[in-house]
Amino acid sequence: MAETQRDLEQVIVEGDSGILACCSRDERPTYTKKPVKLIFPNGAVALGYNGTEPDQLRGPQFDAAWSDEIAKWRYAQETWDMLQFGLRLGTHPQQVITTTPRPIPLIRELMKDPTCIITRGSTFENSGNLAATFLTDIKRKYEGTRLGRQELEAAVLDDAPNALWRRDMLDQTRVKEPPLLRRIVVAIDPAAKSNETPDDGAATGLCVAGLGDDGRGYILEDATTRSSPNNWARLAVSLYDRYEANAIVVETNQGGDMVKSIIQSVRPSLPVVEVIATKGKWLRAEPIAALYEQGRISHVGSFAALEDEMVMFEVNGLVGGASPDRLDALVWALTELFPQIIRPVQKASKPKQNYASQGGWMG
Repeated sequence: MAETQRDLEQVIVEGDSGILACCSRDERPTYTKKPVKLIFPNGAVALGYNGTEPDQLRGPQFDAAWSDEIAKWRYAQETWDMLQFGLRLGTHPQQVITTTPRPIPLIRELMKDPTCIITRGSTFENSGNLAATFLTDIKRKYEGTRLGRQELEAAVLDDAPNALWRRDMLDQTRVKEPPLLRRIVVAIDPAAKSNETPDDGAATGLCVAGLGDDGRGYILEDATTRSSPNNWARLAVSLYDRYEANAIVVETNQGGDMVKSIIQSVRPSLPVVEVIATKGKWLRAEPIAALYEQGRISHVGSFAALEDEMVMFEVNGLVGGASPDRLDALVWALTELFPQIIRPVQKASKPKQNYASQGGWMG
């Protein structure tokens, strides 16, 4: 099992250190996709699944399982639970988990389980298989930092002590499905430059959020990307369509009217709400964090990278100095959905047409 179907195929099966690459010629399985299935010469059969659809595990049964990057699965607990019910064949079903150890409740629970054997490995123990320039760069940038301890040394970290958010604050209100949503927005926090690779710096934050009939906010998707303006604009429009959104919210400090123009070059009639940051990131985020403290915001599933930013965001910015692009987009989305809170932005312009849809969201 992998986080997504793409990871299942391109990392677990076909990757440089995937199943096919690790098998000798006489042990290499036959491989088919849709669904992923591997049949080994000795008759063993492996089936592939992803961590986004827990109910796909209702029915199948196994005698062994491999779960990769489980701390990033959107529905980690639900998918894990369904997997346990299917591990019922053979005399002693077993499973192995390989993951960056984000401190989600499931990881903490497994670490306390006396039947779970934990093996840790640092990135540098794998140096023989990695580019020398990569090792030099990550050591220079991240050694000794909180993010480095997690990503390089496999340490399970607590929240940053002075962060606006805590993980338990997110976990207590997490839901699998939202109620009927009266309004949905796609928020964009554009990068300062065109970014197409992880080394290019800041990403373009993309967050989809909705306001429920119950008066609560729901985070539906974190689609943050490092890509060209044309690509992130097309992605934003596709999210707008998929969720039947009412408007796209864009932060215009990094490009003024250009951001709106890029969006409307993809679709001219799209309702776009432009906002300008008039205060620092911490002051913008404080009223949003207050909504979380009041239990008024839920994440629909989990969003590992976004939530990492949230629990490491302190008064001086993100711990480690990176740009909180995902968090910025979330702040813009919820600020637009909750105009009754102290709005830390100034409207640059209003969409001239009515919102496109008042319907609920269907996943």
